[in-house]
Amino acid sequence: MDYRIFSLGSNDGLSKKISERLGIPLGKIQCKTFSDGEQYVQFQENLRGKSIFLIQSTNPPSDNWTRLFLAVDAARGASAHEITAVIPYFGYARQDRKDRPREPISARVFATMLESVGTSHVLTMDLHDDAIGGFFRTANVDYLYARPVFISHFKKYFSAGGGSASGGKDALDDLVVVSPDAGGVVRAQSYAKRLMKSADLAIIHKERDIPNQVARMKLIGDVKGKVALIVDDMIDTCGTLVTAANLLVENGAREVYAAATHGVLSGQALSVIDRSPIKKIFITDTISADRTLSPKIEVVSVGGIFGDAIQRITSGESLSALFEAE
Repeated sequence: MDYRIFSLGSNDGLSKKISERLGIPLGKIQCKTFSDGEQYVQFQENLRGKSIFLIQSTNPPSDNWTRLFLAVDAARGASAHEITAVIPYFGYARQDRKDRPREPISARVFATMLESVGTSHVLTMDLHDDAIGGFFRTANVDYLYARPVFISHFKKYFSAGGGSASGGKDALDDLVVVSPDAGGVVRAQSYAKRLMKSADLAIIHKERDIPNQVARMKLIGDVKGKVALIVDDMIDTCGTLVTAANLLVENGAREVYAAATHGVLSGQALSVIDRSPIKKIFITDTISADRTLSPKIEVVSVGGIFGDAIQRITSGESLSALFEAE
């Protein structure tokens, strides 16, 4: 298959790693912002009859979504054969249902807009809810998971001692995976059974009064003397994450770590992390790592798995083998 990959500017670092994995250069494209904030996109090479992969994470959502829509429209107008939107971080995915009257289902809105401009395929990672794929009617949606990359990294990290309190022994022996809410139990279980012979699991039950603020938290499970690893799909303001970490420490956890695919890290997140009892937070580069981060944060790249996925798509192979690459 004759294909080209383009970076639309929101995550050039990840795009470069994908390009290197595939062994092909990034395509030539001009993206700029006018003085009034409007976006401009122009492909600078022939797209006719080619399969096009447009790499664009969508945070902050507004400008990056706009640039993606414009690029898809431009590629369609240039007679590209197939247009794949590679969206490592899918913005607005948290609004995937109505919680209150007269609210939009934002994830559905953006799915509809992607299709309306001519997107034929979407490749994304760790959606807030995989059911979002059901909002697409004409475009095919492929999901990737950061789990294989994280599992491989954690096995090396914790087997080497994990941290100062582990005394140099294999911290995997004392690891307990923690779900930050009831909805993340399946994700936490999938990590636990791949990291440990006995899949130790704990669950934090939380009740929210307003978004990004938790009123009450309760711990279900035993973490006393354990190395706790909280796993989630994203971390944003980090307030609830740190509250959960404090709860784990209060219940006797020896060390607390956290992992999330998407490190949104908005507002005062970095200072909140720095003051927290969390020893280290692992995130991926689905959102650009070219920004100021806390020394407690370690970035694990998913460029390889995205590159492998694009290679399999272009050669007609299944992506399922990538789910269990650990």
